[in-house]
Amino acid sequence: MSPKRIAAFIVIVGVLAVVWFLLSPPRFWLNMTKAVEPTAAVGAQLVEKYECQSCHKIAGEGALKAPNLDGITRRSNDPVQVTLRLWLRDPRAIKGDTAMPDFRLSDSEIEAILAYLSEVDSNQ
Repeated sequence: MSPKRIAAFIVIVGVLAVVWFLLSPPRFWLNMTKAVEPTAAVGAQLVEKYECQSCHKIAGEGALKAPNLDGITRRSNDPVQVTLRLWLRDPRAIKGDTAMPDFRLSDSEIEAILAYLSEVDSNQ
């Protein structure tokens, strides 16, 4: 192979890797680049950042285009909230035709959002 072909191959592979990371970043990359402190306060900031209340009602406020999240951490018959974690990780893996976007949340973002929802539920 000529040096030009090798260089072209490397460029193409690099571009494909960048596109892959942008369109479907692997979990390890999300966890490295989107790590947060998994606290309720950070979860509240994430709920605002991702505009969750534009579709969901949380703490009695927000829209009702999607399920009401008031009491969601108490409603579940899953005490360790595995289903909620999986849902936030990849909504379409749970329900293929869901309107909920995949925000490509890191594991720590998911934990922070669940901490916030648990705090909201414990105060109601």
